[in-house]
Amino acid sequence: MAVADTPAARTRLTVDGMTVTVTRKNIRNLHLAVHPPAGRITVSAPLATTDDNVRLAVVSRLQWIKKQQREFEAQPRQSARQYVSGECHYVFGQRCRLRLIEHGLTSRIELHRSGKLELHVPPKTPVEKRGRVLDNWYRRKLKARIPPLLEKWHPVIGLEAADWGVKKMKTKWGSCNPDHRRIWLNLELAKKHPHCLEYIVVHELTHFRERHHNDRFRTLMDSYLPDWRERRKLLNRSPLAHADWQY
Repeated sequence: MAVADTPAARTRLTVDGMTVTVTRKNIRNLHLAVHPPAGRITVSAPLATTDDNVRLAVVSRLQWIKKQQREFEAQPRQSARQYVSGECHYVFGQRCRLRLIEHGLTSRIELHRSGKLELHVPPKTPVEKRGRVLDNWYRRKLKARIPPLLEKWHPVIGLEAADWGVKKMKTKWGSCNPDHRRIWLNLELAKKHPHCLEYIVVHELTHFRERHHNDRFRTLMDSYLPDWRERRKLLNRSPLAHADWQY
């Protein structure tokens, strides 16, 4: 069982001029990640891992780290959403113009073939609640697309997800627990092209076969989804949603 992530377990190191946040946990392997929007670097390391070993791990992946940071820097970002008429929103890769309609007592979303996205809310509905209405609609749309993908890919992977869910995540498009065969998908995938959603589903299911992003994992991905690298590029080129990126 992992120990609690307390302030005492978290330190910061400087490696090649970059700040690296290190969290030591009761885990077996070291994990390195680069997070949007500014390319923040984190390392989760076993409790006994020395600072020198962490630095070595970071240095060994400098080329990959800087590539990730360049991609985040180049990625377009949306301004804070106010959910008013004329705003641009994305629905499975389609760019839609929002029309705010304030009337009645209930809230709903209507997406027209023309690409117009109508947000119906009672008069004087606060911005935060308008956002929740749209998020709930995104969640329903995303959840409707996941079961067919799982049905398609379970026999290919040879292992099935026992459980899955959708939630907001600031640093990952998806996550999984291979021991319990559980996967989580980022709500933001409802805004991305369907190829991106399928890529993340396959990615997380492949972790049931191989936990780490190593050569075996990449070989499995190549066999399951040969164009996964192109799908990843498509996802990385998509606009990042505005968020208060606090950690």
